[in-house]
Amino acid sequence: MSKAIRIFVPIDAAALSVGAEGVAQAIAREAQARGLAVEIIRNGSRGMLWLEPMVEVETAEGRIAYGPVAVRDIAALFEAGFQTGGAHELRLGQVDALDWLKRQQRLTFERVGVTDPLSLADYSAHDGLKGLEKALSLTGAEIVEEVRESGLRGRGGAGFPTGIKWKTVHDASATQKYIVCNADEGDSGTFADRMLMEGDPFLLIEGMTIAAIAVGATKGYIYLRSEYPHAHKALQRAILKARNAGLLGASVLGSGKAFELEVRLGAGAYICGEETSLLESLEGKRAIVRAKPPIPALQGLFGKPTIVNNVLSFAAVPWILAHGAKAYADYGMGRSRGTLPVQLGGNIKRGGLIELAFGISLREIIEDLGGGTLSGRPIRAVQVGGPLGAYLTAKQLDTPMDYEALAGIKAMLGHGGIVVFDDSVDMAKQARFAFEFCAKESCGKCTPCRIGATRGVELVDKIIAGTERPKNLAVLRDLNKLMTDASLCAMGGLTPMPVMSALNHFFEDFDRPPAERLPLAAE
Repeated sequence: MSKAIRIFVPIDAAALSVGAEGVAQAIAREAQARGLAVEIIRNGSRGMLWLEPMVEVETAEGRIAYGPVAVRDIAALFEAGFQTGGAHELRLGQVDALDWLKRQQRLTFERVGVTDPLSLADYSAHDGLKGLEKALSLTGAEIVEEVRESGLRGRGGAGFPTGIKWKTVHDASATQKYIVCNADEGDSGTFADRMLMEGDPFLLIEGMTIAAIAVGATKGYIYLRSEYPHAHKALQRAILKARNAGLLGASVLGSGKAFELEVRLGAGAYICGEETSLLESLEGKRAIVRAKPPIPALQGLFGKPTIVNNVLSFAAVPWILAHGAKAYADYGMGRSRGTLPVQLGGNIKRGGLIELAFGISLREIIEDLGGGTLSGRPIRAVQVGGPLGAYLTAKQLDTPMDYEALAGIKAMLGHGGIVVFDDSVDMAKQARFAFEFCAKESCGKCTPCRIGATRGVELVDKIIAGTERPKNLAVLRDLNKLMTDASLCAMGGLTPMPVMSALNHFFEDFDRPPAERLPLAAE
């Protein structure tokens, strides 16, 4: 009996949204009709979202990609012999040879798109669990030191050194400690967490387990946004398989060290991306920001020492343990070490996920890898770091992707999301959107954020309408300073960043006569 042809069709939510499920079913039907034995593997996405659904076929010369594939293409693909890598207009060539992938440094995402996300055997065959096995041979302090020496910083936005946070929890004395993963990926233009949880969920489980062993925690929670049903399903199934295989439970891999893990769904509040609000929600309370100190590392979940890290932070740890801190730190620049999964979206020709060492310029990412704007019009503004990130001009695109370099131009890296706008955008209306977003998503605990954002919307409306512009512009600047200095957390404290960057870099949009106003980019 001939060996079944292995065909890979992504199960990633982005691929599903453009018909991947129908493509998988059509391939199965067509193969059956032709008497061909096929094994359809539902892998994660490689991140080339403009090519989804991207189908791969395992051949003697490697995996050959075709895309974007629609149900109507399946019969013609089989006629062209795609099951053996045959020529067709949708043929992209060997996946590993695709320029867009070759130019990346995939450490965290090395398996995403390559393996079956829910196969532990596949995970292990592609170097999974090596980090955990190494961790079990070290003391907790040695694991923490390895993470510290790697230079890993929080990938959720603040960029705080991960090793320092872990050491604080490690050194804390308590009968119970917790590991909490912030998977409430709420920034506009970000999807790396989702892609990893759907495409390589065992990596997150391994990273959190290493953290638990390092600091002596026995219980962990993944706080997942409810808008990610596919990730939720993948995590639930992966945790069950990990538990059955002895990777979780009373004795992790027979080490005698216990760690249990579960997923909790959030209700979709953006403020839950802030770690103390997340902890409040996880405890069953209303998600309101806590005052600091005490910090969560000392008094976190249920008042106990708690590591709270982002998905990508935990997911970087297995590679660090498996290959060594120096190997990881050799990537990057300055104080930004390792790699960053960049998410490219908005008005862009080739949007998707790109994992690169810190230091590459925004221009190379957007114009070279991204292909420029989808509309073909000139780039006018780029927002980096989510809805509270600064708007940069086309002249600032030579800035490297680096925490300090971006801070130097009053911007932030955040979760690595990049949203591109062409010259049709009205930046005064984008500033209004920042205030409106904050007003809707504020937890309401502090006055500068709760009231300031509402007043900000009103002020920008008056400025756009041309009502006493000089006076209202002066009040707007004063309001932004107040929100920055007096807000309890980053929700209100960072809302002025997109507003002030729009005001400083694109003042002409605030000074335009109402009759000449352009529509909001999203309209």
